[in-house]
Amino acid sequence: MTFFNIYVATVPKANKDQFITHAENVAALFKENGVIKYIETWGVEVPDGEITSFHKAVQKSDDEDVVVGWMQWSSKEIADAAWPKIMEDPRMTSHKDLFDGKRMIYGGFEGIVDA
Repeated sequence: MTFFNIYVATVPKANKDQFITHAENVAALFKENGVIKYIETWGVEVPDGEITSFHKAVQKSDDEDVVVGWMQWSSKEIADAAWPKIMEDPRMTSHKDLFDGKRMIYGGFEGIVDA
């Protein structure tokens, strides 16, 4: 069954160009390790919510924007086997100063509809 890793984070607006470069580098890394599709998105229309929102979930400050990314794998087993290799690759550490990973929300999701 198709498997997805999805994350939501914030990135300082000043780091947008650097973040895009990082995303391009890790996209190649993920593809080399079996990802079917790798997508990074930069928030453009992300409204504040009264009770909850992307902004609140990641504690976004005024000088940051919300980013959302996801990776599509053909199965959870392939993703699980790939992650240790991905995390050891130096391209994964190129982001350490671009955003606060402690506020990132991350999870694995099984695909149920692909229309």
